[in-house]
Order: sequence, then structure tokens, then C-alpha cells
Amino acid sequence: MQTGKIGVTSENLFPIIKKFLYSDHDIFLREIVSNAVDATQKLRTLASKGEYNGDVTNLKVKVKLDKDAKTLTVSDNGIGMTAEEIEKYINQIAFSGANEFLEKYKNDANAIIGHFGLGFYSSFMVSKQVEIFTKSYQEGAKAVTWSCDGTPEYSIGETEKNDVGTDIVMHINNDSEEFLDESKIGEILEKYCKFLPVPVLFGKKTEWKDGKQVDTEEDNQINDTEPTWTKTPADLKDEDYKNFYRRLYPMADEPLFNIHLNVDYPFNLTGILYFPKIKNNFEVQKNKIQLYSNQVFVTDSVEGIVPEFLTLLHGVLDSPDIPLNVSRSYLQSDSNVKKISSHISKKVADRLSDIFKDNREDFEKKWNDLKIFIEYGMLTDEKFYERAMKIFLFKNTEGKCFTFEEYEKLIKDTQTDKDKKLVYLYTTNKEEQYTFVEDARNKGYDVLVLDDVLAPHLISQFEQKNTDKHFVRVDSDVVENLIKKDDSGQKELSWEEKQELSPVFQAVCPESNSHSFIIDFKELGEQASPMVITRSEWMRRMKDMSQMQGGMNFYGDMPESLNLVVNTTHPLVKKVLEAKDKKLGSTLEKATSEIEGKKAEISELEKAKEGKKEEEVPQADKEKLDDLNNELVKLEESKREKLTDFGKKNKLAKQMVDLALLANGMLKGADLDKFVKRSVELIK
Repeated sequence: MQTGKIGVTSENLFPIIKKFLYSDHDIFLREIVSNAVDATQKLRTLASKGEYNGDVTNLKVKVKLDKDAKTLTVSDNGIGMTAEEIEKYINQIAFSGANEFLEKYKNDANAIIGHFGLGFYSSFMVSKQVEIFTKSYQEGAKAVTWSCDGTPEYSIGETEKNDVGTDIVMHINNDSEEFLDESKIGEILEKYCKFLPVPVLFGKKTEWKDGKQVDTEEDNQINDTEPTWTKTPADLKDEDYKNFYRRLYPMADEPLFNIHLNVDYPFNLTGILYFPKIKNNFEVQKNKIQLYSNQVFVTDSVEGIVPEFLTLLHGVLDSPDIPLNVSRSYLQSDSNVKKISSHISKKVADRLSDIFKDNREDFEKKWNDLKIFIEYGMLTDEKFYERAMKIFLFKNTEGKCFTFEEYEKLIKDTQTDKDKKLVYLYTTNKEEQYTFVEDARNKGYDVLVLDDVLAPHLISQFEQKNTDKHFVRVDSDVVENLIKKDDSGQKELSWEEKQELSPVFQAVCPESNSHSFIIDFKELGEQASPMVITRSEWMRRMKDMSQMQGGMNFYGDMPESLNLVVNTTHPLVKKVLEAKDKKLGSTLEKATSEIEGKKAEISELEKAKEGKKEEEVPQADKEKLDDLNNELVKLEESKREKLTDFGKKNKLAKQMVDLALLANGMLKGADLDKFVKRSVELIK
């Protein structure tokens, strides 16, 4: 028996391996099983070259758990090692045998997984001692055993072993006894090894017998050695792709469709990406794309490998050009990764374009499921935006779909405003905004449905890129003002008139911390509603966008500003105004006269101050001016109080405001109950 020291530069290496080599300790099993698969692949390559004459038809890897002995063993019938090779590949840490082997057989080597030399030592993260029992394929080779207890000290010697191959025996330490649990090992193998290219066996298959599950004599193979993405698309049917999706995501709904990737230049990439059904509330489940390297699971965090919006997809990517020890800094700097990302984005856009061209009817049926994905891509990837513009669909309130070009032709004649801007009218909820939608349609306008959470961001992007186009929600103004064709000939109330009328209707607006009302007056015609509630397009859009952008919470936290537009030509509004004049006419005339008198006096004193320095103005004039201003404020407050008091007592004014609230779905609870009772009262 020979002893020696492992070729390391520091005795602190093993503690580092135990704690920090991998953030996830269960990855040790991936490394050891991958090495075993690597060994079998090497043997198959040698056999194909005529350098090994043994049987390679039953190559496999076996994982065995012994709870009593507290060992976990990974066995293969691969290439094996000589004592010299153990010295070279095990004792000299970080010298990768796989790299040397790849160089020698680079033209015909089967998938060689090992890209670096520390994989074997990951076993010490969970083991107090690791033993190797191995026999090389070389003729006349003697079996060798190697043992190490996690220090740089090791022992090596001859042993008895009949078959070519290697057994790695890990003596699990007390801190890692969860790896002696059969279900835990099964989970790890399922996660990392379920698509390895060589059969991986763990335990026995079970069957239901005498009311319980019992083991059979048949080995349990945990992996599919020829997963769907490794096959040629021509050899696959739709059902094969669906079955593979169910294997990956047993609980998910069926995908919309898939893309089969197969690239061998300038990088190697295979895989299948699926378009899942994404809910309108943007419940994005990322980490659904699984990344493999030669069928070995690497990660499901692929944000650096595929564009941000493609992380919404599901499926598998497999590339030997991405190493097993993938890191964020690697992803950010590696040129192959950038090429892969760009290629995938193009393939996705091409696939969508093909479906659109080949079967537009099917594309339109799937649009509601696709639009969040496509919108997300257009918002986050400039090249994808350019490609997607040709297939992006608008859907109107009648359920008809249009491309950008088609929709522009549809509305150009009717929805171009006086400034030559094309106005796209839209609703976010055609039921809640039904009245506004109908008013717009009755005027000959078409209305789009933009009801998902990304729509506010997307329409802002459209407007930035197309300054001659403008999006307006149908409830942002009365229908006459949605698309201004020319300067309105409507008679506008003066500021003074508005000041006198506003308190009447402001008095019957509901008080709320979530929204405030600005009163406006317009001539909308006798057939229009007496009052209409509209929402500022800009402010509402800012609030909508704030729901998804944390940095815009300033807008999200602000009360919603609503416009209460009073139709001054409506008979019911005229009735309220007549009642106001009848009850307060002389009082208001007197108040107005006194206010105008004070304003005249203030104006004279202000004129007298013109051209004088502050110290040149007589103190008496200053005091008189202050007194007049105070008296003016009191007179205006008194007048406003009288108007407010009238408004509060006027049931018809309150009824019209409540009708406007009801039309917007804003009348609820006690206020709705009062409205119903008041309605009965007014009908009597």
C-alpha cells in the first residue's frame, strides 16, 4: 500500500471544497454521476476506434445506497483508471482528464461531460471518506483502490476487481445524513440526471402487491437516454412534443406550440422551447427553461443566456459551449452566450412569423395567450420589436383582429384629428366602460380592447416611436373631445360662471381618499347624459404603469383625479340651475356686486402702487389693501358656502352625480342604497 500527499498548494483546499465549491451541496451527485457517464462514453469512443475489443453494448451507471454502512456508491463499467492515471487525474487536482481526452479524440468523441478537474472532489462536501475501486480497460491492467479522508493524505494500492470500470464509495458524514435518504437521492437524480445519455440505475422498480408497493427484481432506470430534443424534428410528431412537455411539467396546461432548435455553427445548441399559456394578470413563472450541457442539467436560471422576455418560455436548451460551472460573470462576458441569446430571439420571431403567415386564423385564436409574451418582448428587445411589428395584432370591441398597417387603413379617414394625428381609441374594460364605448361607436369610431397589464407601457412606446399617432382611452373625455376635428364652436362658460356653478355640484360629489373630482361644464346636447365622469389619459396611464414599476409609486400613491363634466344643455341640469337662481338669485346678485366693488377698490390701490418702491407706499394704503383682500376672501367664501349649501340640499343634483358614478361602477354600498331610495322618492 502506497501513501502520499495530494498535489495541492494549500491544506486549506478541502475545507473550501466542503463549504464553497458549490452553493448547492446536492450537486456533488451530479458531478460524480457525470464523471461515471463520461467514463462510459470514453470507452464507447475507444471501441469505435478499434482500441478496445470488449463489450460496450451494456454500458451503464449504477447508484447504490447503504443506510447501515452510511455509504453512497456510484459505479460504472466505463474506461477505468490505472494507478498512474489516479496519480494524474485524482491526486493532481484541477488537471482535467476529460480535456486531454477531448483533444485527442475531438473529431469523434461522444459527449464528454467533464470540463474541469474539481468535480470528483465535490464528493468531500458530504463525505468524511471517499474510496475509489477501479480497473482500467487496458490489457493486463491491475485493479486499484484509492482512499482519502478529506485531508491531503491519501493511500493507494492494488485490490481485487473483476470487471472494467470504477466504483466511487462515499462515506457520508454526520452533517449530511439527509443524503442517506432514498427519496432525497431519487429527487437529486431526477433533477440532474434524468436525461443523461447512458442508463442510470437506482434501486428497483416497484409494483402494487398485497395492498402495498414492493420491489421487483428489475433495475429502476431513472433517465431517458434519448430525450426528444436530441432527435431529428422530421422523426417527431406533435404528440411526441406534447408528451415531452408533460414529462418536464406534469401539472401544466398544454403549451400553445413549440420551437425545435438545432444549431451546429458558429456554436452548438439543441433544444425545444414551448410557448405556455400566460395569464392576463402577468403571473410570470420564470425558471421554467432548463439548461443542459450534453444532457447534464446545469441550471434553470437562464436570464443571462436567453433574452429577458424569453424567460417566459418553457422547455430545454442544451449546449456544450456553456460549461457546467456556469456563473453570472461568465454569462455576461462570453461571446458564445451572446450569440446563442441573439439566435434564440431570432428563431422565436421567425417561428411566430411562420405561424402568422401559414395559418393566420389559428394565430388569431391564440392571440390572447400570446400577446403578453409578444408585448413583453417588444418592450425589452429592440430587434424583436422590429420583427414583431409585422405580426402584432390589435383586437377591437367586435373581436376582429388587425395588424398595425391594416388598422391604420381602417381608421385613417374617421380618426385623424385637426393636427393630422391618428387617434387610436381604446378601452381597458368594455363592460365597465360600455357607455363610453357605445358613444364612440355611435359617432363612427372604432374602439380597441387593450386590457392587459403591459398595455400602458406598450402604447407609450408606440407613441414615442410614432409621433403622428396618439392613444386615447374612451373614458378620458366626452366623445366630442376624444378626436378634435376643428376648434369647437361650443359656447364656453366664463371662469366666473364656472366659479359660481362648481360649488353646487362639488357639494354632492362623494368624499374619498382614493380620488378627487374636478368640475367642468360643456354643451353636450340635450340627448347626451346630464353628467359624465372622465379620467385624465396621462394621469391614469401613469397610475396604470406604476402598478408594474416600483420607481413610479409616486403616481400610484396619488389620489385618482376624475373630471365631472356637467352638460349645461341637458334639461335636468338646467332645472338645477333654474332652482339655484330662484332660491339664491337676489342673494347671489348682492354678493357678486359686493365682490366686484371690493375688486374695483383693490384694483385702484394696486394701480396707485405701480412705479413706487415698497417704502414709498403709504402705510395706510398698505393696511387698507390688506383689509380689502381679507374682506374679498370672506365675501367669496360666504358666496361659495351658500352655493354649497344649496347643492347639498338639491336631490336632483345628487341624483345626477350618482347616475354618473353608477355608469362608471363607482356607486356601491350605503351610497348605492341611498341612490335607490332617492330614485323611488323622485319617481313618486
